[in-house]
Amino acid sequence: MQIKEFTEFICTLAEKSGDVIKPYFAKANLAVEIKEDQAPVTQADREAEAVMRDLIRKAYPQHGILGEEFGPENTSAEFVWTLDPIDGTISFARGCPLFGTLIGLLHTDRPILGAIHNPILNQLCIGNNTETTVNGRAVQLRQVPHLSEATLLTTDIAIIAKYQKKEGFEKLLRQTRLFRTWGDCYGYLLVASGAADIMLDPIMNPWDILPLIPIIHGANGVITTWSGTDASQGNSCVAANKTLHPQVLEILNS
Repeated sequence: MQIKEFTEFICTLAEKSGDVIKPYFAKANLAVEIKEDQAPVTQADREAEAVMRDLIRKAYPQHGILGEEFGPENTSAEFVWTLDPIDGTISFARGCPLFGTLIGLLHTDRPILGAIHNPILNQLCIGNNTETTVNGRAVQLRQVPHLSEATLLTTDIAIIAKYQKKEGFEKLLRQTRLFRTWGDCYGYLLVASGAADIMLDPIMNPWDILPLIPIIHGANGVITTWSGTDASQGNSCVAANKTLHPQVLEILNS
């Protein structure tokens, strides 16, 4: 398998999509539309995904694509790329830099490569299940042994009760040292690089989850659904180090 070649190509996808996104960031008159599923979208989302799709079609015409803005394309292929051009559109549209472009690659339906690119902060995180890097520097999760020392992140505390047990989350909140909403994909970058310890989301889409799996695994962490099942088959996410993760799941589901 051409993992080195695919890694170089993921860097190209990140660079070219970032070139599209940057001029729109903090633009005063940026229009935000609400899609049928109530998710926000901007012209930057659509243009960035279109650029990445064109690059994939030209470089790997036999590969499939699953993107947030333009749907599935040849997803029965051996290799399938997943694209979320701006994960954190609300932050992006409000001029907050805590967002990112999520790019993933599946081989026979299993995630083998993932990237989080923040074009404003010039950070590119890439994981391949064995190693994770940020701007070429190898990173790992912090080996915090106790929840009382841990920093907990989530994207939106208000939606937890809608999709999961809020009592479990509130109990976890009381047991951790620090809580912040440094969320969307940027929260997972912070966890993978050791700046935070637990990141969770009560509801997610495949293009949100799949790129995160090789990143967290490559950084020596654990990533599952809220209930502890295979994240690649689920619609929620909990990421933490190997010591904290079972503690987090027990509390969330208590």
